[in-house]
Amino acid sequence: MPAVCFYFQLHQPFRLRRYSVFDSGRDYFDDRANAAIVRKVAGKCYRPATQRLVDMAERFGGDFRLGLSISGCLVEQCRAFAPDVIEMLQKLASTGCVEFLAETYPHTLSHLFSDDAFAEEVALHHAMVEELFGQSPSVFRNTELIYNDALAQRLAKDGQYLGTLTEGADQLLDGRSPNHVYRAASAPGVSVLLKNHRLSDDIAFRFSDPSWPGYPLTAEKFARWVAEEPGDVVGLFMDFETFGEHQWESTGIFDLLSALPRALLDAGCPLLTPGEVLDEFDPAGSIEAPHAVSWADTERDLSAWLGNAMQSSAAQELYRLKDKVRTATNLPGAPDPELLRDWRRLATSDHFYYMCTKFFADAEVHQYFSPYESPYDSYINYMNVLDHLRTRADAATKASEPTPTPPVVVSDEVI
Repeated sequence: MPAVCFYFQLHQPFRLRRYSVFDSGRDYFDDRANAAIVRKVAGKCYRPATQRLVDMAERFGGDFRLGLSISGCLVEQCRAFAPDVIEMLQKLASTGCVEFLAETYPHTLSHLFSDDAFAEEVALHHAMVEELFGQSPSVFRNTELIYNDALAQRLAKDGQYLGTLTEGADQLLDGRSPNHVYRAASAPGVSVLLKNHRLSDDIAFRFSDPSWPGYPLTAEKFARWVAEEPGDVVGLFMDFETFGEHQWESTGIFDLLSALPRALLDAGCPLLTPGEVLDEFDPAGSIEAPHAVSWADTERDLSAWLGNAMQSSAAQELYRLKDKVRTATNLPGAPDPELLRDWRRLATSDHFYYMCTKFFADAEVHQYFSPYESPYDSYINYMNVLDHLRTRADAATKASEPTPTPPVVVSDEVI
C-alpha cells in the first residue's frame, strides 16, 4: 500500500483598496476588508480545522503526520486580526506531528523574475518559521507549487532543502505515475514530491458536487481508492481553506477530515510528512521541467498569473521597480522605511491572478477569489497603486541626495 503525504497551504493576500489616479495616500491596502476576510476564514476554517488536526495528533500520536506552510502575508494578518490562530498552529507544532515547509514570505512569483528578491523572501520566511514554530524547514514549496528546472538549480545551489513539492502535471510526467519521488534532472541532488491531482481534487473541488460519480465521498471509500493506487506515496496537496471555507461545514467536510487518518491507517497506508517521504523513498527517475508547471487551472502552468498582456505588463513593471525601491529603502536615514514592505505586498501572486481573462470553469474559480468586478478593473487599480509606489521611491531617492552648497558671494563676485 502507498504511503500518504498530506500537505495544506494557508494564505491570504493583502487586498488593495480602490485606488484611483487622483489618490495620493500611502494606505494602499483595504484594512477593513482584509480584517473581515481573515476573521471570517478563521471562524469557518482556521480554528475548527486546526483544532481537528490537534485532536488527531493527540488521538493517533506519531501515526498522524502532515505538512503545512503558511505565508508571511497571512501570519501578519492573523497577528493583527486573529492572533489565536497563530497560537493554535503553535500548539499543533508542539505535537510533533506537523512539518512546516519553507516558501516565499509574501507568496510571490519572484523566482521567475529576480534571484535576489527570491533569496530574500525565502530567508524571511525561513526565519519566521523558526521563530514561530521552532522548526528549521528542510523542504521547500514554491508559490502555487510553481516548479521548473531553474528552481531546482537554485535550490541545489542554496543547499538548504532536501527537495520541493509540485503538481503532478501530465507535461511533467510524460505518462508516468505521480505516486513516486523523482529527481530533478537539472539538479540531481534535489528531490521532487508530486501532488496526485485527481485524488486531491476529489476532496478540494468535487467533494460536495452531487453530480460527481464519487458522491457522497466517505473516508472509507476514499481510503480504498488511495490503497488501490500503484506507487510509493500519494501526495494529497490542497489549500487549507478547503476545510470550511471552500467546502462549507454543512457539506460534512470536517467529518471527512477527522475520519480520514483512521480510514487510511486501517487500509494499510501510513501517513508521512514531506521530509519523511524524501528520506524514505529513493527517486523513481528524473523529471525535466524546461517550462514551469503549477497547481492552478486546467493548463497547470503560469497562465493563471502571466497568461495575458495585462498580467505580464504589471509583473514586469513591478520588478523593474525592485532595485529602485531597495536602494531608496536602504539609504541612510531613508524617509520611507515601509516602501519595501509595500513593494513585497504588491508582489503577492494573487494580484496577478485577479487579472486573468480565461473562460469557462477556470474563469469561475478566478472570479470566486477576486474582489473586483472584472480583470480589467483589477489591472487599472493595481497600476494606479504601482505608479504611486514609483513616485514614493523617486521621492525617497531625491530626498536622500545632498543639498548643493550655495556659492559664496563676495563683493558681488561668485567664488
